[in-house]
Amino acid sequence: MNQKWNRLIYKCWAPFYDLFFNQGVFYSARKRVFRDFPFREGEDVLFVGVGTGADLAFCPTEKINAVAIDDSKEMLARAKRKYRRENIKFIRMDAQSLSFPNRSFDAVVASLIITVVPSPERALAEIVRVTKKDGRILIFDKFAPKDRGLSFGKKIIRPVIKWFGTDIGVSFEKVYQTVKQECDIVEDTDIMMKGMYRKIILKKR
Repeated sequence: MNQKWNRLIYKCWAPFYDLFFNQGVFYSARKRVFRDFPFREGEDVLFVGVGTGADLAFCPTEKINAVAIDDSKEMLARAKRKYRRENIKFIRMDAQSLSFPNRSFDAVVASLIITVVPSPERALAEIVRVTKKDGRILIFDKFAPKDRGLSFGKKIIRPVIKWFGTDIGVSFEKVYQTVKQECDIVEDTDIMMKGMYRKIILKKR
């Protein structure tokens, strides 16, 4: 995957994204992910890879200072239309190169983005960089199994799935190594598809 290809793929995905990833099991999964996550009034919250804005429906956007970024202008345009009356700042930006100063946000939401970008390590490092001390990072994504390799079937289809703008073979444990000196894992919960999709919460030291 590369970012130019991703922009093209998500331009194509934009009209149909919500039909696949904001209904049924994915809607229920998002609801579980955001349930009990402690958004506090007046906090600065960054949504990385906001896409069409599916996550925003589960967040108290009227009580927080929300900034939502995505590198696909087509996906971002759909999010803007949905939430045009909300106090949310939408910015086109690459998750691998955030233009915010260090320690800018109290909380960061990274939903279905770490396994989409060409460099998950760079994206997570940037997310941690812009998070304040004691800030929380909420991750919802699909990852390779923790204690074993990909199944033979997944190894076969992995290159094909990459063409559609995502990677089913990313190991969170490996990606986390790049930031483990800066943050701690405080939750790691299986959400759907037998643990393929996980809710992970990190706390910045």
